[in-house]
Amino acid sequence: MPPEKSKIVFFDGICHLCMGSVQFLLKKNQKENLYFSAIGSETFHSLFSKEISPKLPDSILYWREGTLYLESDAILQLVRELKFPWFLLFGFWMVPRMIRNPLYRFIAKRRYVWFGKAEACMVPAPNIKKRFLD
Repeated sequence: MPPEKSKIVFFDGICHLCMGSVQFLLKKNQKENLYFSAIGSETFHSLFSKEISPKLPDSILYWREGTLYLESDAILQLVRELKFPWFLLFGFWMVPRMIRNPLYRFIAKRRYVWFGKAEACMVPAPNIKKRFLD
């Protein structure tokens, strides 16, 4: 994988909350160094064929330069890629993972009920298509 694509956000392609998060990241990541791919895509399977069980995860994952971040760790690592004031959210790293992750899982479990589910994955506009892998 080329170094310029070493920061990849894997997301649930039919979740409105996840797609909204991707849209937010596309707008706020001014360096344009984040790439996106759906969980279960070819890129996903090429990176995680052995590490992740056959059951696909149901959360946003962040792959940065060989390290996979899950749940609240993924979100906190992603805000580090954003400019002021968003990167200040990284301060929540001080909140213990045993508190952050259950809150993350609570929201993730209810995301379809609260935010809805799309019939199909989003199709990126031509101007951002280069940031989407397969």
